[in-house]
This record gives sequence, structure tokens and C-alpha cells, in this order.
Amino acid sequence: MIGAPRPGAATLVVIDMQRAFQDEGQWQVPRYDEIVPVIERLHQEFEGSTVFTRFVRDETEHGAWAAYYQRWDEMRYPADSSAWDITMDVSGTATVLDAPTFSKWGPQLAALIPEGAEIVLTGVATDCCVLSTALGAVDAGRFVTIISDACAAVSDQAQQQTLALLELLSPMCEVVTSDQFAGRKVRQHSSRP
Repeated sequence: MIGAPRPGAATLVVIDMQRAFQDEGQWQVPRYDEIVPVIERLHQEFEGSTVFTRFVRDETEHGAWAAYYQRWDEMRYPADSSAWDITMDVSGTATVLDAPTFSKWGPQLAALIPEGAEIVLTGVATDCCVLSTALGAVDAGRFVTIISDACAAVSDQAQQQTLALLELLSPMCEVVTSDQFAGRKVRQHSSRP
């Protein structure tokens, strides 16, 4: 269900659209290429209110991260590896934030999205970095909108399960398609005096 308009301007956040998740390998997201055109269209519509994030491995592998990278040993790329390159055009006014964690929510992103404002999430993987970023933003008092056809998970089943879980957080978090989101924006603009 599409909720009421959010206070303040929305910010599009594109999570981890990087070679490490597009290319064949341990972290490949199968439907990665399918969501690119949807994200590109949204990026154009947001006219400079876009943040791209990058997952970049912390080579010190603190605590449990060491065990994590033992499991995913092929992904131990150095911080300057091209595997961490964003595969989309980030030129113009987009902001790029790096983090070595699943959640991209933190002081840097919080500074760009005021409390009570809306964060619109897209990217990969729905069942990991998108989910953890959404939970962090909700906990910090932001409204979260997930664009379902602009996100991809490690499998279709994981996608459906994660979106269903996120829908339980309504009205703090809502899940919509890009068409539903565009329709909501049109209604907001047409209702203004």
C-alpha cells in the first residue's frame, strides 16, 4: 500500500551497484543487469538528490569479519581493486559514500537525510545491504521506501522473502514498484495549489 507523502525532499540511495556484484563470482547477484535501467531512470528523476554507495572491504578484517572472509575467500580484494568500481554513471551531482559494512546507514548518510525525511532505496543485494541499510534508517527515524523492481537479491525467493519482511515495517518502510512510486510523485505534484 502506498502511504501519504513524506515530509521534506526524498533522497535516492543506490546501494552497491559494483562490479563485485555484477561479475561472475561468489557475490554475483543474478538479476543485477535487469535493475540497472530502472535505477538509471530514477537517478534522472531525482535530479541531483542521489547517493551511490560502495561496499569496500576493510583489509584488517576485524572480529567476525575474518570468519566471513574465510567463507567468501575469493572476495578479499584490496580497497583499490576495480571489483569495487560502480558500474553506473555517477557523474554530475551524485554523492558517493564508501563503507566496509553491510549497512550503509551511518553518520555520513544521516548527514544527507534529515530526521523525518524519506530515503528511497535501490540496488543490491536486497537480502543483505539493502535490508540492513533500511533497518538502520528506520531506527534513525527516517521514512524508507524500497523500489522493488530496482533491487535484486541472491535469488528470487530471497527477494520475495526480504520484501515481505520489509513490508511488515509499514508505515516506517514501504515497498513499491517504480511505476507506483512515479504515480505517487505525480499525485503529490498535482495536489499542490
